[in-house]
Amino acid sequence: MSLIEEIRQAVIDGQAKDAVSKVEQALEEGIAADTILHNALIDAMREVGELFEQGEFFVPEMLIAARAMKGALELLKPLLVDQGVEPLGRIAIGTVKGDLHDIGKSLVAMMLEGGGFEVVDLGVDVAPEQFIEATKNGAQIVAMSALLTTTMPNMKATIEALEAAGLRDQVQVMVGGAPVTQAYADDIGADGYSPDASSAVRKAQALLGK
Repeated sequence: MSLIEEIRQAVIDGQAKDAVSKVEQALEEGIAADTILHNALIDAMREVGELFEQGEFFVPEMLIAARAMKGALELLKPLLVDQGVEPLGRIAIGTVKGDLHDIGKSLVAMMLEGGGFEVVDLGVDVAPEQFIEATKNGAQIVAMSALLTTTMPNMKATIEALEAAGLRDQVQVMVGGAPVTQAYADDIGADGYSPDASSAVRKAQALLGK
């Protein structure tokens, strides 16, 4: 098994320490950071997404794999910058104002990062103004999460705030979370909806034409 394949498997298996040490080994052996990123990390997270959709992986397995990927990616980031490797796009993600639920949003953020995007995680209880600021700072996609039906209206409020700020046509808006549906996304004028972290990556790619 090649080192690239070993890194890929370590990520899929959620073996964070193993993934990091093998990335270090690969770099020492002269394997380029972008090769490790695309052929090991991104490919591993694509398979994790497929395993989730096939019912072989569940949220805990996805989280563990995503954390392993994130640890390995931290080693590569400065090298990727030096190589001039461009991310697929910049995404600002957060749980909407009034909602403090973090796990789903964090998993989506890690999966997006594993898919090759630059992710700005705004955290939880994110006000419309914070999404506006992120858009001004170059976010091409605003991704909003809600786990409570009582906070879902803040998705619409954020879209209206983007419109009022004259920024709506500069950014794609994605929404998701347990109570959120495609119908609700359509109703509030979002550009995309994703029911889970795996499909969020594909949706983001589609929104940016990647």
